[in-house]
Amino acid sequence: MISITVLAVVFGVVFLAELPDKTALAGLMLGTRYRASYVFAGVAAAFVVHVALAVAAGSVLTLLPHRLVQGIVGVMFLIGAAVLLFKKDDGDDEEVASPADQSFWKVAGSGFMLILVAEFGDLTQIMTANLAARYDDPLSVGLGAVLALWAVAGLGIVGGRTLMKFVPLKLITKVAAGLMIALAGFSLYEAVAP
Repeated sequence: MISITVLAVVFGVVFLAELPDKTALAGLMLGTRYRASYVFAGVAAAFVVHVALAVAAGSVLTLLPHRLVQGIVGVMFLIGAAVLLFKKDDGDDEEVASPADQSFWKVAGSGFMLILVAEFGDLTQIMTANLAARYDDPLSVGLGAVLALWAVAGLGIVGGRTLMKFVPLKLITKVAAGLMIALAGFSLYEAVAP
């Protein structure tokens, strides 16, 4: 039986924790380049995997080697920034790629892999594991966490598409790459700091 109270508490906590996180940035950047529904499908699937792992593992996720996870996340952000900065322009850089140019599986797979790696061992995943252990209601906790993460991703994707109407894509790409480099630096610092 689903507890609306537990679901609402988990949704609120996870939504507020994830809102300023890298998910919104990743969704925003992917949303400027690709069809929103394709991006959301991949991102949503990755979040289901993350929440399932968190709920199943309970508080065991807090035992993962934090430095290793931060190192991998840092390297992935550097790779993402390099891809953004060195991507060859196709001439029509103000347009979102059409489905003919980008298949569902390619776009959804990119979104899935980005979120799967970047969010592994993240604060909200650990928080979800702790909430699952605390409330002993895996269905309510899992549903609340998934809905919160989907809401943040959706806001990022829609925000990216709206932003592109007012700001040139080249500027958005450079700013996003700069933010990814900063996040990479922070993650790598956390991986090696004592």
